[in-house]
Amino acid sequence: MTGGLRRELGLLPLAAVVFFNVSGGPYGIEDMVPAFGPGPALLLLVVTPLLWSLPVSLAMAELASALPDEGGYVTWTARAFGPFWGFQVGWWSWLDSFVDVAVYPALFVEYARFWVPAMTAGERWLLAAAFIVVLTALNVLGVRPVGRAAVVLAAAALLPVVGLIGASLAGARVVPWTPFLAEGRTLGVGLGVGLAVVMWNYSGWDTPATVLGETRTPEHAFRAALFLALPVIAVAYVLTVGGALATGRVEPDVWRTGGLPDVARAVGGAGLAWAIAVGAVVSTAGLFLSLTLTNSRLPYVLGDRGALPAAFAAVHPRFGTPWVSVLVSAACYAACAAFSFRELIVLNVWLYSLSLLVELAAFVRLRAAEPDLHRPWRVPGGMAGAVTVAVLPSCFALGAMATAGWTNTIAGIIAALSGPVVYAMSARFRAPALPARGVAPPRR
Repeated sequence: MTGGLRRELGLLPLAAVVFFNVSGGPYGIEDMVPAFGPGPALLLLVVTPLLWSLPVSLAMAELASALPDEGGYVTWTARAFGPFWGFQVGWWSWLDSFVDVAVYPALFVEYARFWVPAMTAGERWLLAAAFIVVLTALNVLGVRPVGRAAVVLAAAALLPVVGLIGASLAGARVVPWTPFLAEGRTLGVGLGVGLAVVMWNYSGWDTPATVLGETRTPEHAFRAALFLALPVIAVAYVLTVGGALATGRVEPDVWRTGGLPDVARAVGGAGLAWAIAVGAVVSTAGLFLSLTLTNSRLPYVLGDRGALPAAFAAVHPRFGTPWVSVLVSAACYAACAAFSFRELIVLNVWLYSLSLLVELAAFVRLRAAEPDLHRPWRVPGGMAGAVTVAVLPSCFALGAMATAGWTNTIAGIIAALSGPVVYAMSARFRAPALPARGVAPPRR
C-alpha cells in the first residue's frame, strides 16, 4: 500500500452517495406544505428538478468527464479562474457543510423521538453524539465500506417510502393541490423558508465530485450516477407529498419537521408510521455518512495543495482516508448541531448558492476559454446549451439568496468574506505549484 487515496467507489455505491448528498428520501420535506400550501409545494417539487437539478447535473457531468480529479469543483474553478477562486469555493463549501451536515444529527434525534417522545435535552445530546462518533469512525475506515453502507442505507430508507406511496395512492380521494394555498398564506408569505426547503432537498449534485479521485472510471461513472439518482429522488418527493395530500386524511398541523411518521400514521396506521420512522432514522445516518465522506475531501484537497496546513492532507497508512480532515470536519458538524433545523437550512442554501454561482461561471468559462479540452461527454447545444444550463439554476440561486432574510444574508456575507482572509493568511505556507497527491490503484 502506498498510503494514498484509493479508487474504490463503483457506480452503484457512487449513485448511493449521490442520493444521500442530494436527498436521502422525502424525510425533511414536511415543512414545504405549511410554508407554501399544497398547490405551490407540489408545483415546486415538479418544477425544481427540471429547472434547478437537471441543469446543474448536466454541467457537473461535463466537467467531471473532462477533469475527473479529486476535489471536483475546486479543481474546475481553479482551472477556470485561478487558485484564489478555487480556494474560495472550497472554503465556502466546507463552511457550508458545517451548516448542512449538522442538520442530520438534529433530524436523527427528531425522528428518534417517535419512540421516546419524553427524551430529555441531555439524552438528545448523547444520542446525537453517539450518532456522530459511529459514522465518523466508519468514514475513517475507508471509502469502500462507506460506499457499501450507503447502498444498504439507501435501500432501507426507500423501502418504507414505497409502502407509504402505495398506501396513499390506494386511498386517494381528493385533489392533492386543494386548498391551493395554506390558510392565512399568500404566495409571498414564507417564500424564503419554502424556497430554501425545496432547493435544499434538490441540492448537492456537485458535492460528490470531490471524490472523483476515489471513483473507478470517474469520467463515466459520475454522469451515470447523477442520472440514476435524479429520477428516483424526484419521484419519491412528488409521490410522497402528492399521495399523502390526495388521501385527505392528513391534518395541516402534521406537516412539520420530523412529522413524516405522523403523516404515514394518518395514511396507513401505526405499522406504516413505525416503518417510516425507521426509514427516516436510516436516512439521516446515510446522509451524515455520505456527506462527511464528500465534504471532508475539501480540506484534504486544500491542504494537499498548500492552501491549508499540510496536516489536513494526511492520509491514513492503513485505510487510505484523509483521517485528519474527516475528524476535524466531524468535530465542526458536532458543534453546529446545537442550532435548530429551520435556523440552519436557510443559511445553508445561501452559502451553497454562492459557491454554485462561481462553479457555474467556471463551467461557462472553460467552455469559452478551452473549447478543445477533451470532453468525453458534453452538454448538447453548443455554447448556447452551456449558457442555458448555467443561467437557469443561477436564477434559482439568486432568488434563494434574495429571500433568505437579513439575518441569514449577513451571516452568509461574513462567512463569504472569511474566504479571502484565510487565503491571505495561508500565503506563508502555501506552495503555488504543489502537485496533487497521487491516487493508488484499487485493492484486489
